[in-house]
Amino acid sequence: MSAPQLVVHRDKELMAQAAAARLITKVVDAQAARGRASVVLTGGRNGNALLAALGSSPARDAVDWRRLDLWWGDERFLPEGDPERNATQAREALLDRVPVDPARVHPMPASDGPYGSDVEAAAAAYAAALAAAAGPEDHGPVPGFDVLMLGVGPDTHVASLFPELPAVREAERTVVGVHGAPKPPPTRITLTLPAIRAAREVWLLAAGEDKANAVAIALSGAGEIQAPAAGASGRSRTLWLLDAPAASQLPRDLYPPASP
Repeated sequence: MSAPQLVVHRDKELMAQAAAARLITKVVDAQAARGRASVVLTGGRNGNALLAALGSSPARDAVDWRRLDLWWGDERFLPEGDPERNATQAREALLDRVPVDPARVHPMPASDGPYGSDVEAAAAAYAAALAAAAGPEDHGPVPGFDVLMLGVGPDTHVASLFPELPAVREAERTVVGVHGAPKPPPTRITLTLPAIRAAREVWLLAAGEDKANAVAIALSGAGEIQAPAAGASGRSRTLWLLDAPAASQLPRDLYPPASP
């Protein structure tokens, strides 16, 4: 696992724009090297702000959207098209505005899909899709994602891995159903820490003063069961993208701002 690196921006708007530019560069480089790229999207205000910034960036056309595989780190187990679903929000923010290949966009199953209300069956189906997409070079049951993005919650949750709940303790399965999540809706699907750690790079996004305590806890050596964000890391890079309010409880001499 890679040690965390931090970039602190002045405000959430600049953070979203800089993260979008960083993602464009990463995807273009991966496509140049291997002919394709694979990214895991996150929802929430920071994830959607990044996608909106990406959609409005003049550099977005540098990406070959037809050679980009898109996955999700978690999803609210709601009907298809529900405005609270991460996939619905991603389509509105970006995906309906760029020429993605629909066959390479992989939303998690909805509650009115082929598995009905069986969230465990839906999770198992997503795990099977990930396994089918993994190649021999990935050495495991998920693709080696180029970038896997995660929003950090005020309670230190990432994806739908909440402190102390069974999903954050999962050590074998790559995707699980979540019951009784403390944040509505209570039923969700999520990647597990083993799946997250298969990514080449993991980017954790946090903006706002309400995230400052969570950021400080996760970066202070807390355990992943109590602070799931502490357990999210990439194989080659773990990058925390913060705005100044979210970084306000961190020692400034250790994590200087990237911009004034």
